[in-house]
Amino acid sequence: MAIPVIDFSKVNGTGEERAKTMAQIANGCEEWGFFQLMNHGIPEELLERVKKVCSEYFKLEREETFKNSTAAKTLSYLAGKKNGEKLENVDWEDVITLLDNNEWPSKTPGFKEIMTEYRAELKKMAEKVMEVMDENLGLPKGYIKKAFNDGEGDGAFFGTKVSHYPPCPHPELVNGLRAHTDAGGVILLFQDDEVGGLQILKDGQWIDVQPMKNTIVINTGDQIEVLSNGRYKSTWHRVLATPDGNRRSIASFYNPSLKATVAPAPALVVKDDEKINQTYPKFLFGDYMSVYAEQKFLPKEPRFQAATAM
Repeated sequence: MAIPVIDFSKVNGTGEERAKTMAQIANGCEEWGFFQLMNHGIPEELLERVKKVCSEYFKLEREETFKNSTAAKTLSYLAGKKNGEKLENVDWEDVITLLDNNEWPSKTPGFKEIMTEYRAELKKMAEKVMEVMDENLGLPKGYIKKAFNDGEGDGAFFGTKVSHYPPCPHPELVNGLRAHTDAGGVILLFQDDEVGGLQILKDGQWIDVQPMKNTIVINTGDQIEVLSNGRYKSTWHRVLATPDGNRRSIASFYNPSLKATVAPAPALVVKDDEKINQTYPKFLFGDYMSVYAEQKFLPKEPRFQAATAM
């Protein structure tokens, strides 16, 4: 079983071909929570530059630091005990987050220029993906973007996580990244096209998200689940540590503004015999993030309730 791979260029077409592609994306959102987009409009040469500059950045600025990290030292200690004890609360991951207004790596030539260009392209793509979701859910064009921006304007959060999962000497004792669902809205992942490790939970079993060259993996976060009143689900996923290969992962998150109120779209709240079937509560996204910070690796349903109570 493999996650759906969809030709995104066909949403620009007409007629039956476009309808079929829209249906494939709807199925990806409803049944999987993860799907891969090819022919997505991000220039291939830009993606090649991103791969190259991120690998150079890791070698130049992070590799030595990771060897002395808590994860590396603790894993070495546990492996030495030879009793099978696992490293539970740390991930085998080196990660930084890029925002428009935080400090970026400065020693790697071209990093800032290339990643700024990449983020601009990905943000446009995120908004296009959200418009497809609007249409598939029967919502007005721009509904999700407006909800996430807390009305008009540009208040939504757009962050990019640059992660590396270096070769792990004891992959059986540690997670690359522990299983979780994503807190936010729409996630666009440019993953390594050679080294695997990302898996999603589907019908009770873990399935690999197959590496493919220059596709963008889309997944839906918890806020899309709320906004769609459960039509689209956020999916549990994890990264396995692997003994060989340094897996690169560049995930961009289009999330609501912390001030935005997130609630099911009224059009998706079904009224049966005057009884309103609203499965999901309404809350401030900032409150949800406070809960998520403490409970990221725990079930999501109590998080929805806890955020509502704040």
